[in-house]
Amino acid sequence: MRLNADFDERVVIRPEDYNWVESPASGVKRMMLDRIGEEVARATTIVEFAPGSEFDAHTHGGGEEYFVLDGVFSDESGDFPAGSYVRNPIGTSHKPHTKEGARILVKLHQFDEADAAHFSVDTKAAEFLSGSVPGLSVLPLHSHESESVALVRWAPGTKFAAHRHWGGEEIFVLEGTFQDEHGDYPAGTWIRSPHLSQHNPWSDEGCLILVKTGHLPIAA
Repeated sequence: MRLNADFDERVVIRPEDYNWVESPASGVKRMMLDRIGEEVARATTIVEFAPGSEFDAHTHGGGEEYFVLDGVFSDESGDFPAGSYVRNPIGTSHKPHTKEGARILVKLHQFDEADAAHFSVDTKAAEFLSGSVPGLSVLPLHSHESESVALVRWAPGTKFAAHRHWGGEEIFVLEGTFQDEHGDYPAGTWIRSPHLSQHNPWSDEGCLILVKTGHLPIAA
């Protein structure tokens, strides 16, 4: 399967565009955002677990990175409530499950081999730092070489200067509405912008976004 597999293209998927498909596990369904491969794939996906559902034990051949959007997601290492950011590097394994149900945004097979950081962050309890413009606050989550992951909170009316994305940018809108000259993006929207793309973002009502930069393939 190849879904949104051209990383030179800008992709926007809003909640009204969601097309849920059942996974091999009972009670688990997926909204595929991008994918290269079949059941084992380089993939970015929203996964919804019904209460009491579980997924078979598996090893992360290319690493796993996820953010818990709703509910509580669990495995042998603990319980991860909404707002948890988790990195399981290449070679780790687990058997995930949920008692009350959960929805996660997960990225698979996208780790650099040298990126062995294995950790979780409860972002609800973490302290944001002042951003580079008034009204912007940032919670850094991870960085490795050119790759960077952070939560960014925009106060109502915050504007940011036009800028280019070296190595691309992915945004998932968690709260409020994010905006730029290309459109408005409500909570639940996923945006992938290619290497050297440019925009001039703002938020009239305020928002909270998960941002990943510097990680997309760069054409030779």
